[in-house]
Amino acid sequence: MRAVQKRTPGAGVVLSDIAAEAQPAAGEVAVRIHAAGICGSDLHAWAWDSGYDFMEPFLPLTLGHEFSGTVTATGTDVYGIAVGDAVVCWPTVTCGECPACRKGRRAECTQRRVIGLHRDGGFAERVTMPAANALPLPAGLAMDVAALAEPLAVSVNAVNVAGVGAGDRVLVLGPGPIGMGIALVAQARGAQVLLAGFDDDARLALAQRLGIAGCADLARTDLDSAIAAHFGAAPDIVLEATGRSASVSDGLRVLRPGGVLAVVGIHAQPLELDLNQLVRGKKQLRGCHDSTPEAFAEAIRRLTAEPALYAGMITHRLPLAEAEDGFALARSGAALKVMLFPAGGPND
Repeated sequence: MRAVQKRTPGAGVVLSDIAAEAQPAAGEVAVRIHAAGICGSDLHAWAWDSGYDFMEPFLPLTLGHEFSGTVTATGTDVYGIAVGDAVVCWPTVTCGECPACRKGRRAECTQRRVIGLHRDGGFAERVTMPAANALPLPAGLAMDVAALAEPLAVSVNAVNVAGVGAGDRVLVLGPGPIGMGIALVAQARGAQVLLAGFDDDARLALAQRLGIAGCADLARTDLDSAIAAHFGAAPDIVLEATGRSASVSDGLRVLRPGGVLAVVGIHAQPLELDLNQLVRGKKQLRGCHDSTPEAFAEAIRRLTAEPALYAGMITHRLPLAEAEDGFALARSGAALKVMLFPAGGPND
C-alpha cells in the first residue's frame, strides 16, 4: 500500500510502497483511512526541526495523526467498536501504568507515544492502532470534516487550559489551524476575540469569512494599536499559537496584570523571557499541548452541530500521491488545512 513516510533523518518525506498491516493484535483495530490532515507537527517532522530528533529510533515511520476512517478488522479483546464503524484518531497512546494514567490524566502519561510520530500513522491507505485511540463518530458527519476532530480538540483544550469565559478579551496570536480553532471556540463561548497574524492576508480573510470579526495583520499595524482599536483595553487572556518565540514575549508584554498567557505553539528556538513582567504583573504562564477526552468529545459535538462552518477550514483537498504539494502549500502559509485522501478524493 502507499504511505507518506519519514525514512531517514533530515528534511523531506517519501511516498513509499509498503506492506499492508497484518491482522490487528489484541486490543487493536485496523482502519481504512478516508481523510488525513497535514498538521504543524508533520511540517516540523518534514523539516527535521530542532526537538524532533526523538523520532529517529522509530524511522522509517508513516506520518499523520489527524485522520478519519472506517474500521475494517478488530483484534481480540476489543469492545465497544466494530467492523464498519466510522472513527477518528486520538493520537496519544498511553501506558496505563504511570501515576498520571492511574489518576485518569492520560495526556500527562510519562511514557506517552504519538501515532504518526512514534508509530505508524494515517498518511496511508490503512493503519493499525489501539482500539482505545479510535473514537466513534456520530452518523452523518462527513469524514473529511470529522478528520478535523484532532486539531479542533487541541484548540478546545487550549481554550480550557487558558480558562476562557464569556466576556473575556482574548488575543489569539497565529491564524494557523490551531489558532483559528481557538478563535472559533473562544468566540462561541462568548469571548471577545482578536486574531492576529503576520503577513497572513489569506488566512485572516478566511477567518473573517468564518465569522471572526476581529482580525489584525501585524505586517500592517502594530500589536498595541490593534489591541487598542479592538478591545480598548489590555487582553485578559493571550493564546500564542505561532511557534515564533518572540510572540511569547509580545503576548506577555500586552497581557493585563493578573491575566493568563497560554503557549500552544511548538517552538524551534529557545526564548529569553523578562520574568519581572511575569512576577510584578502577577501574570500566569501556562503550557498547552495535546488534548483530553473531554476536549475531543466537545470537538466532535461542535463539528456535528456546525459542519459547514468547520468545513471552511479545509482549504485544499489532495490525493495522497500529491502529499509533497500539500506540504509545500502548508509550509508556505497559502493553505489553512490541507486534507489528503488515500483513495484519491473526498467521495472515494
